[in-house]
Amino acid sequence: MTNTDTTATASETDAAVPLYRATGVTRTYAQKGRTVKALTGVDLEIGTGEFVTIQGPTGGGKSTLLQLLGALDRPSSGSLTLGGTELASASPKELSRIRAEEIGFVFQGFNLIPTLTAAENVDMALEPASLDRVERRRRVTEALAHVGLADRGDHLPTELSGGQQQRVAIARAIVKRPRVLLADEPTGNLDESMRDEILALLEGLCAEGITMIVVTHDSAVARRATRRLRLSKGTVQDITK
Repeated sequence: MTNTDTTATASETDAAVPLYRATGVTRTYAQKGRTVKALTGVDLEIGTGEFVTIQGPTGGGKSTLLQLLGALDRPSSGSLTLGGTELASASPKELSRIRAEEIGFVFQGFNLIPTLTAAENVDMALEPASLDRVERRRRVTEALAHVGLADRGDHLPTELSGGQQQRVAIARAIVKRPRVLLADEPTGNLDESMRDEILALLEGLCAEGITMIVVTHDSAVARRATRRLRLSKGTVQDITK
C-alpha cells in the first residue's frame, strides 16, 4: 500500500469516529432527601463539524447535558467521550485542560467583565494557556477580526450593542481555537436582526470545522441546524427532518 493510500485510510477512519459519544449516560442529584434524575440513559453521537441544537421543556435536562459535554460535570453512570477521552473518569487536571484548550463557551448573558475592554475580555480566555504576550495579542486581534470587531477592541462592553457584546463573547470562545463551541441560548437577549447576524456567524464557524452545540428555545434558531435534538424527561430524541 502506498503512503497516499495509508493517509486516505487514516483520514477516513478519523472522520468515522464521532467527536462526542455518550452511552447510557445518567445524571442524578440528591435533592431534599430524594434522588432526582436529570438525565436517564442518554445515547448520543455528535460528529466533528456538526451544527446541533438541543430543545426541550424547562427542567428537561438541557443544561445538565451541556455541562457534561463541557466537562463541567461528570455523569453519575455511563460513558461520555470527547475525541476518545473518557470524561467520566478523567482527572480534574485533564478536565481543566480540555476546558481550557478544546471547548469554547457562549452564554445568553454574554458574561463580559464590564471594566475590561473587548480585547481584554477576549484575552482572559488565554490566561490558562502557555503563550507569550505577542502571541496572545495576535490571537486576540485575529479573533476580534473574525467576528467583525477589528475596530472595537478598545471599547468597553457598555459602549457596544447587544449584538456586538455577543460577538465579543464568541471571540472569547474561539480565541483558544477549540474543537467544539457550546452555546446556551446565545441569541436569547437579541432582537431578530441581531439574532440572524449571530446565527450567520455561528454557521460560518461551523463551516470552518468547529462543532457547534446550541441549547435554544427558539425554533427559528433550531431550524438552521444540521441536526435537531429534543431533550425531555432526561432522554434525547433526534427530531431532524
